[in-house]
Amino acid sequence: MFGAVVVGIGTAGWVRIRDMLTPLPGSPAEKLNVKGFISRRSLDDQQGVSQISLEEAVSREDIHVAFICTENASHEDNVRTFLQAGKHVCVEYPMTMNYKSAAELWDFAQEKGVILHEEHIELLSENYKVLKREVEGKVLQEGTLHFTGGALKPDFGFLAFSGIARLTWLVDLFGELSVTAATIEENPGNNYSKMTAKLQTSDNKPLTWIEERGPGLPRDKNINFRFDSCTLTEIPPAPRGAVGLFMQDLVNFSAKLEGQVSPEELQREKTRILHCFQLAERIQQLCQS
Repeated sequence: MFGAVVVGIGTAGWVRIRDMLTPLPGSPAEKLNVKGFISRRSLDDQQGVSQISLEEAVSREDIHVAFICTENASHEDNVRTFLQAGKHVCVEYPMTMNYKSAAELWDFAQEKGVILHEEHIELLSENYKVLKREVEGKVLQEGTLHFTGGALKPDFGFLAFSGIARLTWLVDLFGELSVTAATIEENPGNNYSKMTAKLQTSDNKPLTWIEERGPGLPRDKNINFRFDSCTLTEIPPAPRGAVGLFMQDLVNFSAKLEGQVSPEELQREKTRILHCFQLAERIQQLCQS
């Protein structure tokens, strides 16, 4: 069994505790045993699980795993703390706010001989799985992905990092990308921002990623992917999956802990994640230059 602690008790942290208490039967997630949670606030027990201190979590020998579910700005410090203690770590995206520190954390985990897993539930949704099947085998001519959502607090980071889930979609669908241009429009008084990044595939096909945030904007993804054979203008509808997104991620992470994921698969995932960090950082540099 792997003893686990959850750091941060917002929505995601609460779900992590719930899923470990009621894991998918017959899955590697049954090997996780939640031992406590950490919060800046003093809280009562959550779902029967007690609050413990950070110091206790890193020193206890029966705690092997940490789930980092805090605001984006504090991900890096928390990941580093638990890796230093020789604990496996599952962290929400983005694990850091820049490429260099993300690469350092991966290397640090390797040195320590532990698993570092960055959660990417956006790749696990049924809608995305259907979209990926639709795209497979088609030759892209050009495309746009436009995301809208509510205003973000400052500790979520620059839009290219807070929205790295959308960038992950594009890399997973179309392979390695490069950044050709990026701009940002901001109205701090209205808490509004709109980032536009011009990307290019390895065979020089243009992709545009727009990340738009402001009060009252609906949470929505709009696509327009033009292929040699057809055009996709909406994400295909799909029935809700039988297994929740966080539970799917929990099973994936647990399989890594159990040694059930091949080194080749782990390397592919690491390469994709670090490539997305490089792209996000380049977008930020261009927007701020």
